[in-house]
Amino acid sequence: MSDVAAIERLVLKHAELKKEIAKVIVGQDEVIEQILLSIYTGGHSLLIGVPGLAKTLMVNTIAKALGLDFKRIQFTPDLMPSDILGSEILDQNRNFKFLKGPIFSNIILADEINRTPPKTQAALLEAMQERAVTIAGHQHKLELPYFVLATQNPIEQEGTYPLPEAQLDRFMFAIELKYPSVAEEIQVVKNTTANIKQTINPLFSAQDIIEIQELIRRIPVADNVVEYAVKLVNSTRPNLDSASDYVKQYLDWGAGPRASQNLILGAKANAAIHGKFSPDIEDVHVVVKGILRHRIIKNYKAEAEGISEEDIIDKLL
Repeated sequence: MSDVAAIERLVLKHAELKKEIAKVIVGQDEVIEQILLSIYTGGHSLLIGVPGLAKTLMVNTIAKALGLDFKRIQFTPDLMPSDILGSEILDQNRNFKFLKGPIFSNIILADEINRTPPKTQAALLEAMQERAVTIAGHQHKLELPYFVLATQNPIEQEGTYPLPEAQLDRFMFAIELKYPSVAEEIQVVKNTTANIKQTINPLFSAQDIIEIQELIRRIPVADNVVEYAVKLVNSTRPNLDSASDYVKQYLDWGAGPRASQNLILGAKANAAIHGKFSPDIEDVHVVVKGILRHRIIKNYKAEAEGISEEDIIDKLL
């Protein structure tokens, strides 16, 4: 199949996939779109939202519709690395045997990832970056495709361990979940308080997702779009001489090169699902907030004046 035909097929399959997910999830279109963009590009996503917004149900439904294995790990302060990675045990023949942990799956929902200490958070890092885990000196490869979709509760900060910037940077998107509208909430209540069971049909296979990821990387990008993305990320760095007074006034740190890479990958995926064969600057704008939100660090002045990361990004566009 040519790349042109593959993109046209992806547009149809993406529309079908959103319909399938909508059987269970009401609204949240932008959130679902960003999760799917991260899956099509092989990135990870961080979902930030208060309890009860169906984060777990959403990830579970997406995994079913994609035909992928799904595991949920509830992060707690006493969770150890071996609880998620697995461990070696002595079998009846006195040989060491490796028992796989829940991390061995296609989609991992890391629920309340900021509830667990850095030691366990770090155990997830190798899996996210290398798609492999090392146990007792042996490296075990994870099955592809592999995604971590982590959740964070922005309200309760007591007894939490904020993710270090190095780990935050490994999430392609930081996606904010907002409350549903009144009409959407009425629909949610009707669906969840009646005896209705929806069947989710798998529309893809693991191999299909890998082929989509390869297709996205083959999409050509014009030099002016790459230059725009890199200059945009560059403009968030307050320690550069070229930084604007606004950035120097409100930011402590800017985004790194991984942000530029993700902006282009995200723009490519967004172009593909809309039937375009090459991304333009508008495609960069669609993904920019989700990609930069968690990579720029505000200073106390921005906090005091109530300026959000989104306000700063809007000012830079």
